Amino acid sequence: MRDVLFLPLTDSVELAIAADGSAAVGDKPGDAVFVPAETTAYFAARVALMELVSVGAEAKAMVLQNFIADECWEALCRGIGRAGSELGLALPITGSSESNFATVQSALGVTAIGTVASGQKRMGITPEEAKFAVIGRPLVGPAVLAHPDWIAPLSLIAELLASPYVYELIPVGSKGIYYEYTQLLAANGRQWRACACPLPLFVSGGPATSLLISYDPAGEQVLRKRAGRLFFPLFAEL
Repeated sequence: MRDVLFLPLTDSVELAIAADGSAAVGDKPGDAVFVPAETTAYFAARVALMELVSVGAEAKAMVLQNFIADECWEALCRGIGRAGSELGLALPITGSSESNFATVQSALGVTAIGTVASGQKRMGITPEEAKFAVIGRPLVGPAVLAHPDWIAPLSLIAELLASPYVYELIPVGSKGIYYEYTQLLAANGRQWRACACPLPLFVSGGPATSLLISYDPAGEQVLRKRAGRLFFPLFAEL
């Protein structure tokens, strides 16, 4: 099951909605990870947009729920805008801020809204002969800030989505690589299988710093060259 909600819009087009939330990441006294508000919004928007575009949807707008402070609205919008721009998008933003009460810990929610043709969803389209790989390293908390060079860039994700060799792309969330792998197999009607990967399979993926792809073996060298050291093969055990 993907983290995207689909609702019929017309006979052939569906509304696609994806969301992400962030808490205890910001510049308030109760936060666990200290970063500017713009950075908090960027990573939340990154997750929501990755979930949306990975199923083949075209993003149309963003919704921001700001529980940090009314005065940081513009900074949060800049973070969301930066995530969109890395995918070549300039998206309108609406939302609301908590302005009645002061909070001691940062929190926000970001929702990405888009559309997708009913027959063109990138789900359940991985053939039996496909291979798998993880792009980027799963990072969470301070590791995200300490190792930005291991994060899969959104610009690279856009290229992978456009590649004729990539079948499906799944952002790695808090349940880790192996969970996303089993979900991909299930979506394609297959039994769960053990797998091996140079990366830890069960650690949190944080703000989707990495992603799982299924791909045509004929394009492996092309994909390896483009992703460079961010390419980590995942071997399905027969």
